[in-house]
Amino acid sequence: MSSSTVFDPTARPPRGALGTAMIDLGALDAASVHRHPFDFFAVPEFLKPDALAAAIASYPDIPGPGNHRPETCSYGPAFGALLDELRSPALRERVEAKFGVDLSTSRLTITIRRYCEPTDGHVHTDHRTKVVTMLVYLNDGWQDEGGRLRFLRSEDLEDYEAEVAPLGGTMIAFRRSDHSYHGHKPYVGERRMIQMNWVREGVLDRYEKRLNRLTKPVRRLLNKS
Repeated sequence: MSSSTVFDPTARPPRGALGTAMIDLGALDAASVHRHPFDFFAVPEFLKPDALAAAIASYPDIPGPGNHRPETCSYGPAFGALLDELRSPALRERVEAKFGVDLSTSRLTITIRRYCEPTDGHVHTDHRTKVVTMLVYLNDGWQDEGGRLRFLRSEDLEDYEAEVAPLGGTMIAFRRSDHSYHGHKPYVGERRMIQMNWVREGVLDRYEKRLNRLTKPVRRLLNKS
């Protein structure tokens, strides 16, 4: 394996004047897009320190592994405010500019995860219906060798171009392709993150919409319990 970049989460990008209450859009603007082996970038301090602390304090109390939609979770107001900012057109427009794509006709999906299990992190590319994936980490710190996301040159986990620790406040984004391989070494335990996907309309998307309509009555019953 040739030399690989390991992003230093302590490196602070220039602060911009366009930041909103919780996320730093100026830091996103200043981030460099890596074009090899596919388009990706990382923003170590995407969440401002006070916002990070508040979001962690009001993070959903998810009982086990798996991805959960926000509407199925209970969380505090600070976490809800962060979700609102992540859904903003201002953020989407900057992601579009970074990758040179039009996301205006794509549907944004958001899921929340709290725990990692042994089967997580296998090398893969995202489904072809996804255009751009973004992850926002909300962990207090990270010492373990596992759970660090790697952007790969091939399907070999050790053949990585860059590695990012899931430290709180860090955001990563990449443009999906047939060779956008990524994964991480096994880790079991708490690994909090928000996953965002801009998804193009298609068979899978229509299926998810139908499933969402069918499960709404069930969610209402759960929220009342």
